Amino acid sequence: MAKKKMRTPEEASRDQAAAALLERAYRLEIETSFSRADEIVPCPIGAEGLCCKNCAMGPCRLVGKTDRGVCGATIATVVARNFCRAVAVGAASHSDHGRDLAYTLLGAAEGHAPDYKIRDPFKLLEVAGYLGVKTDGRPLEEVARDVALAALGEFGRVQGELLYVKRAPPKRQEIWRKLGISPRSIDREVVDLLHRTHIGNDQDAEHLLDQAMRCALSDGWGGSMLATDISDILFGTPAPVRSEANLGVLREDQVNIIIHGHEPTLSEMIVAAAQDPELIEYAKSKGAAGINLAGICCTANETLMREGIPL
Repeated sequence: MAKKKMRTPEEASRDQAAAALLERAYRLEIETSFSRADEIVPCPIGAEGLCCKNCAMGPCRLVGKTDRGVCGATIATVVARNFCRAVAVGAASHSDHGRDLAYTLLGAAEGHAPDYKIRDPFKLLEVAGYLGVKTDGRPLEEVARDVALAALGEFGRVQGELLYVKRAPPKRQEIWRKLGISPRSIDREVVDLLHRTHIGNDQDAEHLLDQAMRCALSDGWGGSMLATDISDILFGTPAPVRSEANLGVLREDQVNIIIHGHEPTLSEMIVAAAQDPELIEYAKSKGAAGINLAGICCTANETLMREGIPL
């Protein structure tokens, strides 16, 4: 197979700042994600989802005259199973992020995590309404505790459907229920989807994709939405801010800390630490002018919206 042509920095990125750094990286022979993408030739079989590695009898490559795996799975089944597993991973990742935030809210409410505060009490009361938590005449800490427990209960809900489903337009709720894809609980839909993709289970591609949609809804109208709401409660609801972006936010004379990841519970503490006078003085004692905080990826967007941290 012919090797892919290496792109010039200008072909690799339209951004002038990125292209300039790529040019320098090429001269210094520093490996980057761009150079790796040029060197690696994607597997054409895997790119089409035609390789199944779900059991020990494989892997089975469904190419040419081979249209079924050892277990009898068709091309449509294998492609659907591979897609479903990707959906399950994404839903699990996003939703578990929501679970972590719910535990953080619980710790803040019970006094086990004193560094975290309820910064948007109005959002807390709004979310309490969605989750059926009583608020009249109750201290915010009590409401927050019950909201956290109700949110955690959505992950392992035993009966019915996710409470947040009722936030969707009524006609959309009706469609989901008619199709049998209204999410029942967050963890259950992930487990159910993975279960169906294993050998000897669901072989029907359309049926598999139905569960993929149900799993995705348990994330979008469950774990992810809970994560967003609880982030607002703990760290404040975002409002328009002015900030900076791109590689120019780095400072040559300061200690540059780049926030990267998916957990605002950590990034918000880093923001607070970077403003600590003792740490700033320590940085200066080592020859730096101070501490410069910037970000990349999802959590950076959180700190940009709430704290104005550049990215």
